[in-house]
Amino acid sequence: MPYDPNKDEILKQWHCEETGLAVSIQRYDGGEAKVQIGPRLLRRKDGGQRAPAKAGRLTIEDLLWLYEIIDEVKDELSRLSGPQ
Repeated sequence: MPYDPNKDEILKQWHCEETGLAVSIQRYDGGEAKVQIGPRLLRRKDGGQRAPAKAGRLTIEDLLWLYEIIDEVKDELSRLSGPQ
């Protein structure tokens, strides 16, 4: 069965303004909720948004931001995953 982008669902998303890194909780076709790190959503000098780019390697700024939000991400993923 081929991938269908219409079945991809973003349940919650965080975005670091400083580095452009995005972290989200997503689900595909009603399946298990999972954490996605990336893409980078960067802005052009004129203020418009560039095309999304791969997250690639994380900088210390990325890592510190992820550290700040990780408990919120974990709590939200736990809530969305339901009882195990």
